[in-house]
Amino acid sequence: MTRLASFWSGLGGEPALVERVSAVERPGVLSSRLPVREFAGACVGVCALAAAELAARRTGGGEVPAVRVDDGAVATAFVSERHLRTDGRAAESFAPLSRFWHTADGWVRTHANYPHHRARLLSALGAPEDPDAVAAALAGRSAREVEETVTAAGGLAVALRTPEEWAAHEQEAAVARLPLVERARLDSAPAREFVAVDGGDRLLPAAGLRVLDLTRVIAGPVATRTLALLGADVLRLDPPRLPELPDQHTDTGFGKRSALLDLASDREGFEELLAGADVVVTGYRPGALDRFGLSVEALAERRPGVVVAQLSAWGATGPWAGRRGFDSLVQVATGIARVEGGRDRPGALPAQALDHGTGYLLAAGVLRALSDQAEAGGSRLVRVALARTAGELTASGSGEAVPGCEVPATPWLAERDSPLGRLRYALSPVEFEGGPRDWARPPGVWGADAARWL
Repeated sequence: MTRLASFWSGLGGEPALVERVSAVERPGVLSSRLPVREFAGACVGVCALAAAELAARRTGGGEVPAVRVDDGAVATAFVSERHLRTDGRAAESFAPLSRFWHTADGWVRTHANYPHHRARLLSALGAPEDPDAVAAALAGRSAREVEETVTAAGGLAVALRTPEEWAAHEQEAAVARLPLVERARLDSAPAREFVAVDGGDRLLPAAGLRVLDLTRVIAGPVATRTLALLGADVLRLDPPRLPELPDQHTDTGFGKRSALLDLASDREGFEELLAGADVVVTGYRPGALDRFGLSVEALAERRPGVVVAQLSAWGATGPWAGRRGFDSLVQVATGIARVEGGRDRPGALPAQALDHGTGYLLAAGVLRALSDQAEAGGSRLVRVALARTAGELTASGSGEAVPGCEVPATPWLAERDSPLGRLRYALSPVEFEGGPRDWARPPGVWGADAARWL
């Protein structure tokens, strides 16, 4: 519970509430050299505690419901994409060009799941879409040269670093100065007045709240998927011309609606949505949406009392702040891949734990901001970064991996019909007494909903 208590304190939570959390430990799940099992449980635990705290506030301020963190549920949810089945079909994983490659002096990892990233990678390397050709193009170059060349072309490639090399990097210096979850009050907007909402036989702490979800991939969508579980009306917005991976959208789309909206051409439509939003969550590179009036300050000015939640790969400051990034690449840059690998080959965490963990931390930050607003008001900022989460994970040091144990995932899986077919999926690990265990609605077709509030 030490790590959970530390995370909870960083979120501004009342220390005594940690006693409301109990844990079911299952040593061996999420086996790794780094303490992934404990870390994942703490991320989920503070999210569930923040939800329970807000539920108590919205039902009259009684005792905060008891929270239960089961390592089996957490481990299942942290690899939710591996459990997903659509009409019996398993989800597609990493694309063939998203992997580790030998270079002249070490290793580099690329990310090419999206077509536009794949095209930029191949253009930067001057290679056709063939793994052997890419391997040949990389073999004669240094890892750092590949990193800079591909990055300059708008693609994604990161050289493998040791923890010591990352510790000496300017970007690590920038993110190390930040709290795990950055929190700020932006103005003096009036205190939030919650409307009592009848959730039936379940406590839904986010019921009646509207969340604009401008996130993609895993971490941001996990956060908003969690808010949807807790009763929020979550509307995900995507630009019409930016492709999405269908299985990824299915896995993280539970409880939400999905609409397409071009911020460049439909500013009026966005302003109508913003006028009714309680929370805006963004997952694009820092500053990428500012030209559309989506900076923190601009949002708070136009929608006083809003909670703005921001996610990035590398952090909002530092020389890498504007770079694209994914969980797998952050593991490579920060030394995690070196720690988890063997002598001759880099490795990886047993789950995309930076993505999932950061997602639950972001949701926890939003829930705590909402609780704080009820007392002190003010528009609020909540900000997280995968690289900062990586620093928290590695700070405890590494050891020998605990032998993995097989814990059947069945208790934490469910099935239901959806517009996409028959789904098997992982349930949320966010569990508190009286809280929801499943989402009110399954995921739908990407972009098929109207861009409006219910």
